[in-house]
Amino acid sequence: MVVGMAQMRKVTVTLPEAHVEAIRELVADGTADSVSGFVQHAVQVSLDDVTGWGEMLAQALEETGGPITPEERAWADKALGRSGTA
Repeated sequence: MVVGMAQMRKVTVTLPEAHVEAIRELVADGTADSVSGFVQHAVQVSLDDVTGWGEMLAQALEETGGPITPEERAWADKALGRSGTA
């Protein structure tokens, strides 16, 4: 392992064949450095996205009175025609 490099762990993931081929084409075209590098980048973007949305939701809730109350959830479920279960 290179000094200063984040610890890495090899994992196996299952992807649709079309996705694998598309990634390999990007590597062949030079758009992506490697299949592993592409997947690592995609995972980081996804994690950043989830974190960002969580932060945005927390800020919006703080600015509008806090988390939804059970009464507000019941009203929303009724308005949306939902049974009230997630």
